[in-house]
Amino acid sequence: MGIDRWQHRKHFERLVVEALEALPQPFLDRLANIDIEVRDWPGPEELRSAQVSAGATLLGRYVGLPLIVRTAYHVSLPDRIFIYQGPIERRCRGDQEIRELVGRVVRHEIAHHFGLSEAALHHTSVSSGR
Repeated sequence: MGIDRWQHRKHFERLVVEALEALPQPFLDRLANIDIEVRDWPGPEELRSAQVSAGATLLGRYVGLPLIVRTAYHVSLPDRIFIYQGPIERRCRGDQEIRELVGRVVRHEIAHHFGLSEAALHHTSVSSGR
């Protein structure tokens, strides 16, 4: 990864951190055992397993066991959230739009961590516009 691309990635990762830090404290307090990773683009297997229709893409993806279905003795590897930089940047026309969309995608994927389904999220302000 070249210097410019690395700096660009660091800036995007900072937007993800800012979106996380903007979450209300009660949600932040419950974000344990979760790994958030920025990736360039979703791969074919990720698109297939997320049942993304032809011509569409993913902006983010939650992989894990939502908090509402865990038991008190649940022990596992961390849940994972992937934020896809390429599709987000392609959809936006500037830094402010990227910042806003990153915030929506982060909130959307965190909502899955708390147990909200795509159908439930479709009717809320945390819909990522997938």
